[in-house]
Amino acid sequence: MTTIRLHNTRTRKREDFVPISADDVRMYVCGPTVYDRAHIGNARPVIVFDVLYRLLRHVYGPDHVSYVRNFTDVDDKINARAAESGRSIGEITAETTRWFLQDMAAVGALEPSLKGAEHDRAMPRATAYIEEMIAMIQDLVSKDHAYAAEGHVLFRVRSYDAYGALSGRSVDDMIAGARVEVAPYKEDPMDFVLWKPSDADTPGWDSPWGRGRPGWHIECSAMAEALLGDTFDIHGGGNDLTFPHHENEIAQSKCAGHGFANVWMHNEMLQVEGRKMSKSLGNFFTVRDLLDQGVPGEVIRFVFLSTHYRKPMDWTDKKREEAERVLRKWYTQVAGGETTAPPAEAVDLLADDLNSHGVLTLCHRLSGENDVAGLRGALVLLGLLGDKIPDWAVEQAYDLSDVEAFLSDARVTAMETKDFAEVDRIKTALTALGIEVQMSKDGVKLKAPPGFDGTGLEGVL
Repeated sequence: MTTIRLHNTRTRKREDFVPISADDVRMYVCGPTVYDRAHIGNARPVIVFDVLYRLLRHVYGPDHVSYVRNFTDVDDKINARAAESGRSIGEITAETTRWFLQDMAAVGALEPSLKGAEHDRAMPRATAYIEEMIAMIQDLVSKDHAYAAEGHVLFRVRSYDAYGALSGRSVDDMIAGARVEVAPYKEDPMDFVLWKPSDADTPGWDSPWGRGRPGWHIECSAMAEALLGDTFDIHGGGNDLTFPHHENEIAQSKCAGHGFANVWMHNEMLQVEGRKMSKSLGNFFTVRDLLDQGVPGEVIRFVFLSTHYRKPMDWTDKKREEAERVLRKWYTQVAGGETTAPPAEAVDLLADDLNSHGVLTLCHRLSGENDVAGLRGALVLLGLLGDKIPDWAVEQAYDLSDVEAFLSDARVTAMETKDFAEVDRIKTALTALGIEVQMSKDGVKLKAPPGFDGTGLEGVL
């Protein structure tokens, strides 16, 4: 069986992944707060952990992997959006949940699944687990890890000696360097809210501390324990969640007596054209914005996978254009072929802490070698190819710029491998169409005869 090695944020090193049970490998990933469209940065953890999900399914079998990703549908941002729009909270969360699933499907993400359970259980809504949250909070209060104050319940951070181990910071350093909510009912500035009171206009549930609603951090602890058990294999999310969200999850779960997650994984953040994405900079956009502009979901996924998940990723127009060109070439090459098992080299690369960039480099080589079966298998493993070639890749007529780029790639590969058979094939096919081929140190230029309409170019690519 393939050995998977993953970087564990908790231990700060790459480790052989050994599941608690190979019959049920269990992973939890923090999902969205559903009050608006998913922006482009929100898609990165979805794609990263979708690739890991696919790898785990390949290695252990589709029926032996449980993947849970939640929806936070009770949150002050949702309440504010409802107040601004005049729409009900339920209407907003139902709509934005549907949007999220549609947009993530467009970038090739499989929906999570939970072994032996109904499909929807793998995508739990926080509001369906209020009882479990209240029970966990009660347990923490009874063990003196939490306390009630003015309708709130807060976790005593200093009651958990290992607090800060995940992010590598001491409590005192966190207080000095972080913005923490100062409230008169807190015993310590770092204590965080497990439960807070709700007024008549805010969603709330009855509890031993009065009508209220859960704090954000308790949600994932309660849902993960309810759906994946006391201890599970992998917990994932964006690097921005390491502190305080994941640090707080660990503290409250450990103090409640749960083993929680063995492996913690975090993807780095995203930039746009070298700058942090921000509405004030005018470079903030959603996944739906890109899709509506005609950027295919496969292209978005390709750009994301071109950078290792633990490195900052820069979205640029140049990368998008290059991704579309390469994918169009590869899809044309594998069209009509049968999907077989991915090459062992592709699996090994992905098993090395999700080296998706390495797999894409392998795809370039397989394309140059015209290994159609291997290329197709690797694309399926990465989630870049489903049951059929995407319509966008086959509907657009080919033009000389496509062929120039195709021939240029083939020429680079030929110079590296000293095998010019593919270059000669392309030149022969173009000459038969009456197209003049010019090659120089500056690149490839093609000159078509007068009246040429592109007929026959699809046979060249």
